[in-house]
Amino acid sequence: VFCRRRSPTIAYEIVLALKGKQQGELSRLGRQSSTSNRQAEMDRNPSAIQRLLAVMAQLRDPQTGCPWDLEQSFASIAPYTIEEAYEVAEAIEQGDMQHLRDELGDLLLQVVFHAQIAKDAGLFDFNDVAAGIADKMIRRHPHVFGDQKVAGADAQTRNWEAQKAAERDAEAAAAGRVASALDGVSLALPALLRAIKLQKRAARVGFDWPELAPVIAKIEEELTELKTEIAAATVKPEAIEDEMGDLLFACVNLARHLGIDPEAALRGTNGKFMRRFRAVEEGLREKGRPIATATLDEMEALWLAAKQTES
Repeated sequence: VFCRRRSPTIAYEIVLALKGKQQGELSRLGRQSSTSNRQAEMDRNPSAIQRLLAVMAQLRDPQTGCPWDLEQSFASIAPYTIEEAYEVAEAIEQGDMQHLRDELGDLLLQVVFHAQIAKDAGLFDFNDVAAGIADKMIRRHPHVFGDQKVAGADAQTRNWEAQKAAERDAEAAAAGRVASALDGVSLALPALLRAIKLQKRAARVGFDWPELAPVIAKIEEELTELKTEIAAATVKPEAIEDEMGDLLFACVNLARHLGIDPEAALRGTNGKFMRRFRAVEEGLREKGRPIATATLDEMEALWLAAKQTES
């Protein structure tokens, strides 16, 4: 269970328990020195972060570590890292601070896990990660750590973006290529989030409509083009997919102009759909009707009733 849940506290307790119960075996196998040194490290560095780093080092120990942890790579745990970030967002959305604390711990463990894999490979370690982000924050906040003055939050945002743009230009020059305003928007982002980031980058250099009317007109245009492909005599799935993507991109653009996070809006609609569908299921159960035998009209009536109740 521990190996599946990745709990730092439980990990630490299990490590101590194993050391107490398996000391003789470890000694016979010549492992006592390694584990004793790690325990001494824990004792010398009692801070929570040092304790966590020591736990992760033990999990990845080639001789005494956890087989699952030892098998992992950057690529294999990347999906867990993304999942934990979403669970942090969910806890914040629910206003559950106890849950948020736990999820932040799970997310921190992912950072520590990646850093330990890198350390094992001789690439970098957790201190390098922490030092790098601290340096970046100092560099991007000269009004806090230097002599620069800013007029307010808007001015700071402009300064921040200018700093990031300068860093992207430097990276492009070092790689021997021409910089683009769209550099650095990760391919790994969820499509909705990546769409809005791409649009914001383009807008910063003036590629944007200044008002809502043409944004809405673009959605109508893309919807018409999608309908045309669907109604075509020779239906081409790839063309329909292409037009569907254009329509979604245009909807994201409208959300951006309205100051709405499309990801949050869609999460809200997902939740609304779940509530109403469960109400449909409950209504059918009360009638003794299995959902598989219900007609669409029956389900639609219960759906509208659930919608009316929410309203």
